[in-house]
Amino acid sequence: MNAKKWVLTFLLLALVLALGLAAFNYVTDPFGAFGDRFLNWFSYDETNNPRVAKISYLEQHHEEYDSYILGCSSTSSLQVSDFNELYDANFYNLIMYGADMRDCEKIADYLIEHYEVKNLVLNVYLDNGFTYDDETDRLTRNLHYLTDPDTSALSFYTRYLFCDPRYGLSKLKNLRNDRLLPQSFDVFNEATGEYDKRVRDVEPIGSMESYLEAYPVFADYPKTGDFTLGQTENCMRSVAAIKERCEAAGVNLVVITAPVYIDYFQNFQAEDVANFYASLAKVTDFWDFSCSSVSCEPRYFYDATHFRNAVGSMIAARIAGDDSVYIPGDFGTYVTADTPASYFTDVLSAQPLPESDICTDVPILLWHNLAEEASGDVTISVDTFRAQIEALHDAGFETVSLQQLYDYVHYGTELPENPILLTFDDGYLSNYEYAYPILREYGMQATIFAIGVSIGKDTYKGTDHAMTPHFGAAEAREMVASGLISVQSHTYDMHQWPPFEDGSTQVRETMLPFVGESDADYEAAVETDFAESRAAIEAITGQTVNALAFPEGAYVTLTQDALRNAGVEITLSTVRGTATVVKGLPQSLSAMKRISVTESTDTEALIAELQG
Repeated sequence: MNAKKWVLTFLLLALVLALGLAAFNYVTDPFGAFGDRFLNWFSYDETNNPRVAKISYLEQHHEEYDSYILGCSSTSSLQVSDFNELYDANFYNLIMYGADMRDCEKIADYLIEHYEVKNLVLNVYLDNGFTYDDETDRLTRNLHYLTDPDTSALSFYTRYLFCDPRYGLSKLKNLRNDRLLPQSFDVFNEATGEYDKRVRDVEPIGSMESYLEAYPVFADYPKTGDFTLGQTENCMRSVAAIKERCEAAGVNLVVITAPVYIDYFQNFQAEDVANFYASLAKVTDFWDFSCSSVSCEPRYFYDATHFRNAVGSMIAARIAGDDSVYIPGDFGTYVTADTPASYFTDVLSAQPLPESDICTDVPILLWHNLAEEASGDVTISVDTFRAQIEALHDAGFETVSLQQLYDYVHYGTELPENPILLTFDDGYLSNYEYAYPILREYGMQATIFAIGVSIGKDTYKGTDHAMTPHFGAAEAREMVASGLISVQSHTYDMHQWPPFEDGSTQVRETMLPFVGESDADYEAAVETDFAESRAAIEAITGQTVNALAFPEGAYVTLTQDALRNAGVEITLSTVRGTATVVKGLPQSLSAMKRISVTESTDTEALIAELQG
């Protein structure tokens, strides 16, 4: 073969390889640049580059939305559900990595020019003062060409057609490993644009001590550097441009400064911080949530620059003027050009609320069955139970209900000085025959977590297998009518006893998933079971069922996610310890610890433990 043929062959081969690479990148589309026409996995694409993938998603779905939330990554906790209710709108959250107000300006221009936009919520974060017009990564931090007048369609698509094929290979690999809950490669909810925090928002949160163990960064927060807010002027220029564009188009612009963890401010000079917020006030009115007692409470944050979704709900409630929910008094100030200059110099002077003002330790005791004589690990004698209740009464403990804990967390309704919650699992008849009269005698409340399929039964699920009798509808109604007893869920039929099952199907002794069970099938099973449990109990008691105690304390994150979808707002474990409920943090009602009480429990030692 002569040299000319070699060259032609080489060029042809290069062309084939280039076309193959382009075709592979177009089909896999790991950044969503081409609209992800084949795999349709925008949550993955948005994880790689939300600036690009979200615009590609909106090009296909923008008719579903009429309002937008825009800003850096902390913006995700401004939940669209809250703002939909606040403004009677359909929001999409356009949060992006990094804090670049120039990008926000370009995106806002595109939205208003091409889509219906009724409301625009703009989060101006402190980091916007030191990053501006950053184009350092042309794959993961750049804008879609539709929103960037400085980028041509040709250069944009060429960049992604011929990018490293390992991006596409990773997408295919991760597609095989995809699960129902978010993983590191698909952290976005593509339908809302938010970070998918289903895992983060069911993790148990209680005492500060345990939280700092789980999040040690807050125990000794590092000073990461001396950040200079050198881009404050440019940032404000873009905010002004966004405001002008909104006013011209009749768009309702709401500007927010998001909460910052108090120690993060140490990275900046105080006078620069004051100048940043004062400069913003000269440009536009805004809701300032940057620094308050909330900033001083680590449990309200995932990390220094990302506050929890619960705080996002507080923000929406404050803007709405909703005083029915718990919001710290110093959280949220409406700032205008007339706000005194002293306000901005005092922006870092927020003080934490006293621990007693924000959280309360609540011991939760657990019993099962009672009998004249003790038997085994779960059956306690009536005399011992009476002695334990008398000791709690004499020690000054005041029983509370789950509803009171819920009201404390959601509405800030105070609890008594020495609160305690009494619980029983399974729903045995002895709870009515023996425990209820004693509780009534001492005026003490309790919650019974009943197995739905066993209510009123003394044989196992339609068989002739005798089992410990469970109270029925008449007993449940009498106890609930007293105002002392609440009946909640211990599942409908996810606490099965293998020896009594017929062996035709797998047995759910607890709520744990079966080996090999798909995430979707498992969550569907949990949701269906709770729906049956709730329907059965509510039909008897007429009271809302929104709490569940895990059988044997066993659960996984999928369990919590499925229960949340089904409407469960309170869950209880069997992990020994004292529960801590935190105002404004619904997660503190998740997998609450309990103290199991048995025949062998030393009553004096128990009282000392509870008081300690």
